[in-house]
Amino acid sequence: MKILILGGTRFVGRHLVAAALTRNHEITLFNRGKHSSAPLTSVETICGDRNSDLAKLQGRRWDAVVDTCGYLPRTVRASARILSPSVDRYVFISSLSAYADLSVSGVDETAPLATLTSQQLDQANEIDSSGEVSAMNYGPLYGGLKALCERAAEEAFPNRALIIRPGAIVGPYDYAGRFTYWVMRIALGNKAGEVLAPGRPDRPVQFIDVRDLAEWTVRMIERKETGSYNANGLPNNLTMERVLTECKMVSDSDASFTWVSDDFLMQEKVVPLTEMPLWLPEEGAPHVKGFMLINCNKAVRAGLSFRSLDDTIRDTLTWRETDHLNEELKAGLDTDREQSLLRKWHETN
Repeated sequence: MKILILGGTRFVGRHLVAAALTRNHEITLFNRGKHSSAPLTSVETICGDRNSDLAKLQGRRWDAVVDTCGYLPRTVRASARILSPSVDRYVFISSLSAYADLSVSGVDETAPLATLTSQQLDQANEIDSSGEVSAMNYGPLYGGLKALCERAAEEAFPNRALIIRPGAIVGPYDYAGRFTYWVMRIALGNKAGEVLAPGRPDRPVQFIDVRDLAEWTVRMIERKETGSYNANGLPNNLTMERVLTECKMVSDSDASFTWVSDDFLMQEKVVPLTEMPLWLPEEGAPHVKGFMLINCNKAVRAGLSFRSLDDTIRDTLTWRETDHLNEELKAGLDTDREQSLLRKWHETN
């Protein structure tokens, strides 16, 4: 098959390329060239900005397009409309944040999606999208934007759109660092020492290895699937304690864990997910209480499978130690902040 990927050089797109090449598909990338595609062999690259250079895609034909970097509805709409006559299927990588209500566990694909007011959409459109774009750029608007992007894709590709909604995506080349922080923090060898661990140890966490997501997505494209799918790890399969313990075992670390309560972390204004990766306060953020308990049965029935946790940890650690050891992570506590919190926790407990 011929597959066009919008983006394709950083994280999810990079692994989609690898998975598709393994299965002998022909890949074309369309991106601004801000991140090197040198390691990606046998790949054609069309250099262009999706906000101004979509004409470069006209006159070509692909079996499917995968949109890995759609944040604004107008941007997705423009891409989908120009590709609709020459592409059979539009695959949009969305987010679980697209759901209107994540306060309950077991949210599935039938749940209502988030909405935005016209004023909120105007606010989002004013955000400069010419630089590095991520969920953090749009803050609380992000979920509604993703839902509107889904609608734009489906309107341009009626009955020909595949919508994939991942949660936290982890693994090698994760530049956000939401999982990588724990792998690297615990792998400090004799320097690991006391590690601040959030909330209760048996709190469930849910994420998906980027390679499992990419390989399954390619298989879904091959089968010409359509519709919406939650693509995440199995709910209630992992706890925070198991994740941290496996990080310790894989890296043969001497780390010890001090479990700090949600109340304390909220009192100290620790930012969930970013400053404290994989952590959501169970009582202090009721609107997202179900984010780590998403129903992904539909995707599992469609063939989504999962590698072992220690494989994900080991490969993430190897990637960082090989290529990016000195690169600062975008998520996690810095050393001074963590030590300050630990001192205060011990003083008050």
